[in-house]
Amino acid sequence: MASDERIAQEAKGLSGFEKYLTLWVALCIGAGIALGKAAPGAATFLDGLAVYAGDAPVVSIPIAVCLFFMMYPIMVKIDFAAVLTAGKSVRPVGLTLFVNWAVKPFTMYAIAVLFLGVLFRGFIGADATDLVKMPLGLDLPVGAEHGVGKVVAVEGVKMLEVPLWRSYLAGCILLGIAPCTAMVLVWGFLARGNDGHTLVMVAINSLTMLVFYGPLGGFLLGVGRLPVPWQALLLSIGIYVALPLAAGYASRKLIIRARGEAWFKEKFLHVLTPITITALLATLVLLFSFKGETILSNPLTILWIAVPLFIQTNLIFWLGYGLARLLKLRYQDAAPSAMIGASNHFEVAIATATMLFGLSSGAALATVVGVLIEVPVMLMLVRICLKTERWFR
Repeated sequence: MASDERIAQEAKGLSGFEKYLTLWVALCIGAGIALGKAAPGAATFLDGLAVYAGDAPVVSIPIAVCLFFMMYPIMVKIDFAAVLTAGKSVRPVGLTLFVNWAVKPFTMYAIAVLFLGVLFRGFIGADATDLVKMPLGLDLPVGAEHGVGKVVAVEGVKMLEVPLWRSYLAGCILLGIAPCTAMVLVWGFLARGNDGHTLVMVAINSLTMLVFYGPLGGFLLGVGRLPVPWQALLLSIGIYVALPLAAGYASRKLIIRARGEAWFKEKFLHVLTPITITALLATLVLLFSFKGETILSNPLTILWIAVPLFIQTNLIFWLGYGLARLLKLRYQDAAPSAMIGASNHFEVAIATATMLFGLSSGAALATVVGVLIEVPVMLMLVRICLKTERWFR
């Protein structure tokens, strides 16, 4: 009980900073875009510091460093006995899996087709086309048709010319079938949810992605079987989740053994409190210094893609949150369950889009838009959770 009170007091201590967190996020996005514009060479150099799978940059080393410091303070606070308890809770785990895999991919497809293929198609360009990589293992002659695309030669390289809106649709689909990034641990933490449940679901989603990502992608994209990006998945899981988890677990045990639990909670955790948010803001500056030129050169396109992604995120959140209330879950489980479904594993989506369609493709751009709206929208949902906590009492 005393431990719960301390955690509640600590969360309340963040409220002054949280109150203006959306403003800090907006300023950091602006600073990142400005940095990329003012010093493009520096941004290109930092963006090139990555671990590659084939030709695709799967893990950005600067982003990985920032994400480590974002995740470590959360991981070290977790009592791993609580993780085992959370894993035995069938209802919140079942709810999250149902929303993520039985609902989310199909609503993303339907919403993206409605907006990109019907409502916004005239703004995007009814006859506008995009050049994407030839599907893996396919070698068709120039002029041949494949699905809705046509094989063309570009500087001696065979490419597939497809309708531009369909390329954007492909990126949205890759986001929709990649639920729950490790950053959802931050959203659950800010919403004062059950960290143990959130961590369990990050692990379970990472494992289920290995099974469902390829078949669902192949079915929804309609371009044949989509190969599972094993290297991208394993690297991102290892670096974004396993590394800070192992560091948090080991240092928690060592510090408590050396200084005692009271010192750990009252002194050590107090020092760590601002680090998660600071690392989040630094991550934003880096992300948008890398992608700022793309965003500035396609401002209206960003809007057309952002609208269906925004609607999808809110739909999935409210579906999960509403079902959690019907199932009479505790708020501490309901909040992260809803946000896990709403959040996207955009690192994997970007890597997959790059590997399958090319770095300059509309599909890759759509996954970057996923990064653009992820933080502001998830912060909005955190605020909604905090204001509606009484619904679950």
